[in-house]
Amino acid sequence: MKWLDNTALAIVIIGAINWLLIGIFQFDLVAFFFGNLSWLSRIIYTLVGLCGLYVISFFGRISSDSVD
Repeated sequence: MKWLDNTALAIVIIGAINWLLIGIFQFDLVAFFFGNLSWLSRIIYTLVGLCGLYVISFFGRISSDSVD
């Protein structure tokens, strides 16, 4: 499962960079490469969101690891 953790974290970081670009420069990198709300960009946004939800589970694992 470590590969899933690393992949999800990488996707969340890429999504965070995209949000940074949107917030500072009003530039959506996903829309630039894949089209504004095309089916492919919607899949990417969904994947980033699902990975973000998965990464929430890191909090439980971090706190349980520090107890040992």
